[in-house]
Amino acid sequence: MARHDGKFKLEVARHYVAGTFGYRDIANRYDVDRATVRRWVALYQQHGSEAFSKKREHYSAQFKLSVLERMRDEQLSYRQVAAAFGLGGGHSVVKLWEQQYHDGGLQALARKKPQGCSKVTAVDPPPRSPEPQSSDPRGMDELLRENETLRAEVAYLKKLSALIQAKPKVAPKKRK
Repeated sequence: MARHDGKFKLEVARHYVAGTFGYRDIANRYDVDRATVRRWVALYQQHGSEAFSKKREHYSAQFKLSVLERMRDEQLSYRQVAAAFGLGGGHSVVKLWEQQYHDGGLQALARKKPQGCSKVTAVDPPPRSPEPQSSDPRGMDELLRENETLRAEVAYLKKLSALIQAKPKVAPKKRK
């Protein structure tokens, strides 16, 4: 859901276009980011009040490619091309399309984005297999004791290493 409705965006853009205040003043007055005000003003200047009408469009791969080609040919920024085409998602949509195109070409632009969360089907965990019979003749108790001994040895070596590293190194005296 959009944080600001179309009427609010239109009011902010018209306030700037009136010419009395700059981006910073308007951003502070309406408590929005300065870059957001710039984006809304650019959309308003390019498309008028229609720029903020609620429209959720799905763009074809060919349209996305034409946007990217125009950006490249005319050396436009993400913001400029988003304003020129009236893209509701702003510059981030164009940046995403460019990344998709570089990663997978035209086919990547044609892919549909998954909508919402995927449904997770309940999968029963695989049945536990019975405890494997050890081919080792030693008993389980003996293996547990050996494991405990090895853990103690590792802990001892870690502490020894830490003590050695903590010991201040004495610099050799220089000869005169």
